[in-house]
Amino acid sequence: MKVQVTSEIGQLRAVVVHTPGNELYAVTPRTREDFLYDDIIEAEVARREHQRFIAILERFTKVYQVRELLEDVLHQSEVRDLLVRETMDIVPSEPLARDITEMEPAQLATMLIEGKEERAGLLSKALNETGYELPPLPNLFFTRDSCIPVGDHVLIGSMRYGIRWPEELIMKAIFMHHPDFKSRGLLYDGSIERRHHYTIEGGDVHPLREDVVLIGFSERSSPAAIDGLASLLFEKTCVTDVVIVVMPEHATAIHLDMIFTQIDRDLCLVYPPHFLGPERLRVLHWHRGNQSLREPATFFDVMRELKMPLEPVLCGGDRRTVQDREQWASGCNSAALKPGVILSYSRNEATLRELERAGFRVVPSVALLTGEARIKDADRAVISFEGSELVRGGGGPRCMTCPAQRDDPWT
Repeated sequence: MKVQVTSEIGQLRAVVVHTPGNELYAVTPRTREDFLYDDIIEAEVARREHQRFIAILERFTKVYQVRELLEDVLHQSEVRDLLVRETMDIVPSEPLARDITEMEPAQLATMLIEGKEERAGLLSKALNETGYELPPLPNLFFTRDSCIPVGDHVLIGSMRYGIRWPEELIMKAIFMHHPDFKSRGLLYDGSIERRHHYTIEGGDVHPLREDVVLIGFSERSSPAAIDGLASLLFEKTCVTDVVIVVMPEHATAIHLDMIFTQIDRDLCLVYPPHFLGPERLRVLHWHRGNQSLREPATFFDVMRELKMPLEPVLCGGDRRTVQDREQWASGCNSAALKPGVILSYSRNEATLRELERAGFRVVPSVALLTGEARIKDADRAVISFEGSELVRGGGGPRCMTCPAQRDDPWT
């Protein structure tokens, strides 16, 4: 399969996901901040919700699981040695390195994802304390963050927090060495970056068209990294225009996809205060070859100038309190299966009503999976599914899907 992603909405042909598992049990009231969590997820419920999510995806696309792909590439001795060496650079441990050499690929894949607890000594046992030789990856089910296919290239994220650095290594090993993924190679390798002010994550990078990429300047993606990425896009790809949204500095919008996702050729789902009215965010436009950035009046103005006009659908409707609640619950964070067919959490009822007003039919996942409801080729539809535990991890359907191949919706 050839990696090819030139939009957010083209027919999805292949996607990489990870069903959360035992790694979630590492998130406790004492450790949740270390693992970047605001809350504690009920792991078994989250696993079942994610399985329902995958069942929906499988109706539309080829679904690949990170754990299975990782096990596959670990059968390649060179890839295994490189991945182990790079992991040990992040978490140096001679005893752990020795243990790893004896592991079968399936066992090693599990350990790289779920972590390895320290051997408890006498004092640890007496104090009932525990820690990890190799930390688990409870954020891995947000596969979009650490790997960003753009066109026929792959970008590996440079994650803001060290607890997520091993995710970069896993996704790089998969996209660079698994036989099912063919690309022109790494456009940017964030896994070799360890600079605090040089970070970029996939929630902030939205390829909108072959020649247009939208990027969020957020807490997780820094100006220096965005500068570097834009230069690479201009030099190595067909991209001619980069649009940058200057994000607010608060925890409700850690990535651009928490306040914006495109849902059809002419529609986008937005958190209204950040795109409409006096609180709207600054937007910068960088055209290839220009030595300065210009500042359009609004995001929608620059999209019209790029001959890609978009109309907003309001997350949470027209009431600020509901907008705030549903944005927090990933109401803006949808994933397109094809133009005009998206996935969304069922809990965001006001957002679903706004989508209905925009011409989308709300299709509950149960009705779709049982065959009670069908989506025709010309239909606009939002497939709603239960994600009361998944959302507590801080993300939605877009975060949980890393597209590997999409059709071009503009041809």
